[in-house]
Amino acid sequence: MKKLMGTAIAAGVLSLALGAADTEASSYTIKPGDTLWKVAASNHVSVTSLKSWNKLSSDAIYPNQVLRLASPAAASTPAPSAPVASAPARTGTYTVKAGDTLSSIARNYSTTAAKIQQLNNINGSIIHPGQKLKVSGTAQVVVSAPAPKPAPTATAPAPKSATSTYRVVGGDTLSKISRSYNVSVAQLMSWNNLNSSTIRVGQTLRIQGGAAAAPAPVQVSNPAPAASKAGQVISIARTQLGVPYTWGGSTTSGFDCSGYLFYVYNRAGITIPRTNTIGYYASSFTVSSPQPGDLVFFKNTYRPGISHVGIFIGNNSFIHAGGNRVQITSLNDSYWGKHFDSFKRLNAMR
Repeated sequence: MKKLMGTAIAAGVLSLALGAADTEASSYTIKPGDTLWKVAASNHVSVTSLKSWNKLSSDAIYPNQVLRLASPAAASTPAPSAPVASAPARTGTYTVKAGDTLSSIARNYSTTAAKIQQLNNINGSIIHPGQKLKVSGTAQVVVSAPAPKPAPTATAPAPKSATSTYRVVGGDTLSKISRSYNVSVAQLMSWNNLNSSTIRVGQTLRIQGGAAAAPAPVQVSNPAPAASKAGQVISIARTQLGVPYTWGGSTTSGFDCSGYLFYVYNRAGITIPRTNTIGYYASSFTVSSPQPGDLVFFKNTYRPGISHVGIFIGNNSFIHAGGNRVQITSLNDSYWGKHFDSFKRLNAMR
């Protein structure tokens, strides 16, 4: 009898060990320096499969992230469960986690990405960890009352209601600028949709009714003439809005950030090689007064150092292949503003 019990216990321990080994073999924990391509190659799977199994909308990964190395359907226990869908209905809000996208959140809450954008007044698809999103309810609460305000403005004295802009220079702070224009820091933050008092050199700020006699700032947000090289760059870049993001892509069927630059500039008659963000960073020079058609570089996104690039289009915005498609994003965006590195101009544009 004792011998039979010992055999049963040994079999149970062996089963648990095999189950644990199988679990470890079907997942991988991201280490610093890893890329999706590297993880896929070392585990003999494709990047496309990794993204599908882990519901990734882009190739961005981060240290300590755990990735599935096999289809969820192969697991012994079913992944989806009914309670997951019912819990969100009670709370109505969701706190974004690393690796989330609007599409993945929408699927989990049986809604659409467009509905979440509408509920949270989001123009783009960029979200960040820790952000709280409404995932249910009605968007009819969106107040459109500010619309009638322009009418009084048209008849009011122009000097008092005039809106000007100011371009941030080295050494500026919101407090310093507010004193110069005789306004408050809170007003500056409200007019420019700022979540913090952090500003950067080259940023353009809106000043409403400022009474200071400060010199008129240099305007960098005017669109480039259509006939110029920069104008052609912007025009061609806009024609690709909505094209899906594809790692390594440089055609109209899909782009990554550097492949998008290669396509746009060469189509505009500016010959540049097909390289990566670091290559374009090395073949361009820094500018203090960016113009439409210049490059905007970002650092420490999915890897340390220079890791993303877009095209500056004026109005403190840039167009780029990021997230899940080619899109226009504001430099005031909480995520991209945090990772901003510099404005540069391609040597080929001299």
